[in-house]
Amino acid sequence: MSQILWSDDEIDLLKPYIIYLSERGYQVTPVCSGQDAIDMCKQQAFDIVFLDEQMPGLSGIETLQELKAIRPDMPVVMVTKSEEERIMEQAIGQKIADYLIKPVNPSQILLCLKKHIHSREIVAAETSKTYREEFSDISYMIDTASTLEEFMAIHRTLTRWELQLTNVDKTMHEMLLQQKQQANSAFAKFITHNYENWFTPGATRPLLSPDVFKRILFPLLDKGQKLFFIVIDNFRYDQWKTIQPLISELFTITDETLYTSILPTATQYARNSIFSGLMPIDIQKMYPDLWVDEEEEEGKNLNEKDLIQSQLDRFRKRYDFSYFKINESDFCERITHQLRGLHSPLNVIVINFIDMLSHSRTDSKMMHELCNSEAAYRSLTLSWFRHSPAYALLHRIAELGYRVVLTTDHGTIRVNNTVQIVGDKNTNTNLRYKVGKSLACQSKNCLTIAHPEKIGLPCPNVSSSYVFCTGEDFFAYPNNFNYYAQFYRDTFQHGGISMDEMLIPLITLDPK
Repeated sequence: MSQILWSDDEIDLLKPYIIYLSERGYQVTPVCSGQDAIDMCKQQAFDIVFLDEQMPGLSGIETLQELKAIRPDMPVVMVTKSEEERIMEQAIGQKIADYLIKPVNPSQILLCLKKHIHSREIVAAETSKTYREEFSDISYMIDTASTLEEFMAIHRTLTRWELQLTNVDKTMHEMLLQQKQQANSAFAKFITHNYENWFTPGATRPLLSPDVFKRILFPLLDKGQKLFFIVIDNFRYDQWKTIQPLISELFTITDETLYTSILPTATQYARNSIFSGLMPIDIQKMYPDLWVDEEEEEGKNLNEKDLIQSQLDRFRKRYDFSYFKINESDFCERITHQLRGLHSPLNVIVINFIDMLSHSRTDSKMMHELCNSEAAYRSLTLSWFRHSPAYALLHRIAELGYRVVLTTDHGTIRVNNTVQIVGDKNTNTNLRYKVGKSLACQSKNCLTIAHPEKIGLPCPNVSSSYVFCTGEDFFAYPNNFNYYAQFYRDTFQHGGISMDEMLIPLITLDPK
């Protein structure tokens, strides 16, 4: 039974309300003064307090301050005859839950209780009910999807429901996870049948990694707009939706879309493709000094500034640009302080935190415990962003009036199923894709590309091929198979084929 404390110096006039609430299962404790309310709250916990603003002795505002000191999380509803703005502002400043103007009617009180005591259960029940009603429609969408746009719509829908159902209804959430697996399976078949066709001469293809500058950034720059192009490595669509409310405080979202990362969905390929405006095989041919092969120990993304310049030169764009890669908080803070001195029309910033988070979750048992589910992964992303210098950086960009294009190079997926693969000693180490000679994969669900040049990928050797995992699979070699299967299961990986890895956010923001 929910416990209500009602403080009013005319409490006898409220007996009809008390009876009304008692009949609906609420236990109401009436008191006649602010001091009595304080004393009662010291003795026991209440689910909610209704507090008259005008009482002899301690006023409602003074009582509110004392109650919040005793029980900070207890919702307090101010009830008053006064409509003075000053009183409202004081009450709101003290973090009241609600504000009711006398005379109030019983239905207002009941609505207030449902809002502040029962909202979680009501929302959970309604959310589960609505998802059950949409379940068949979503399954039909998945079964009949035949275009990339339809899979993007499915990805948005499943993400929306995942955010709503997490921690609300375990049974419904498990049903949703099954639908995500079904959708990823259908998406993998779609990519298997269509991806190579996108690179056929004359074919119409969707917006891919090498098209972002040409089709998104250059048209804005040509109109004279000053831009920040911010790439958050390893940034999924659900993570974008998680931090979107914070971004919306600073910017108006003028466009929110998804685009498609190239394969492999890994930084060496996808991000270098974004910055160069080329497929990896063309980077290797045209700018061999800027391409690093898989077997080389050199960092795979050390030439990004030069790749951006090469693209500007190729398209005869004479824009000055700045480039920053943020790996540490101190450096981000220094950039924030330097922003007023930037005069380039194009400013590129790469933020690596989320990529570092996903890798540290694999390597650190403590991080694995802190980030033990998809919901925890999103929550940690939100917590980082809210308190990070990156958020302060965006504050400053908004103040200076720059437009922002926010995106990523690829997403990531939590893997669970181990697939055995055999390759030579020069095969790369990524768990979601392999490139090398004589690759032999046990799973029929993998995509094998025997002629990499057909999808714009370089061949380390004449007989090299690429093999990509789909769904939640990841590769392990026969040697120490069980050890690696156990070590990497339930970790976040990228490089393969899934909606989370390939269908990634591309957001245009205008400062408010």
